[in-house]
Amino acid sequence: MTSLLDMRIRAVVFDLDGTLVDSAPGLQTALNAVLEARGSPAVELADVESMIGDGIPGLINKAFSKNGRSLSKTELDAAAIQFHDIYADCSARETLLFPGARDCLKQLASLGVSLGLCTNKPQRSTEPLLDALKIDHYFSAVFGGDLLAGVRKPDPRHVLAVLGRLGIDAAEAVMVGDSPNDVHAGQGAGIPVIAVTYGYSLGPVEALGADYYIDNLTELAPLLWDL
Repeated sequence: MTSLLDMRIRAVVFDLDGTLVDSAPGLQTALNAVLEARGSPAVELADVESMIGDGIPGLINKAFSKNGRSLSKTELDAAAIQFHDIYADCSARETLLFPGARDCLKQLASLGVSLGLCTNKPQRSTEPLLDALKIDHYFSAVFGGDLLAGVRKPDPRHVLAVLGRLGIDAAEAVMVGDSPNDVHAGQGAGIPVIAVTYGYSLGPVEALGADYYIDNLTELAPLLWDL
């Protein structure tokens, strides 16, 4: 069996939403509650999928903008608090791992590959979700979008912080994601980016400019052996 000694890649940094988990249904539930409380129309699931990637404030702003409204900072802060309260209750119930995700994490861990998570989802939402899905033990470094002040994807420092916690050099790592933020952050950090074709990216996934593409996460380990 192939071992870590046969591989150049010693670490994989994963995105979360749209890559490992289908979080759109839970985000839609919380977002529509926030919209309803402020007299704004609900958004469809497809709308939510197109808005994911810039953190919770970004998601809320996009939803209100779609309805022709803008929020002040005070209004946005209050909306975010309500969102987090609702999402904390529904996230674990309404979020599913994408097919192949658990098997992929298990296989990489068995090979001795260090795993990190780099997401724009807030830390307070990320850690309980990983625990509820029973995948938290696979990750040696988890960096939410609010863990580093003013630093989150597409800023490459977000990815480099994960690698620093893992103790792995960029030359021995890859990033796996589904969005332009992931591609820009990973490539900006000097590591190849592998994009999944099933995520929340708008438009053709090939337009992301990733270095490699996979249709299912079970394809990841065999690809790493060839890098």
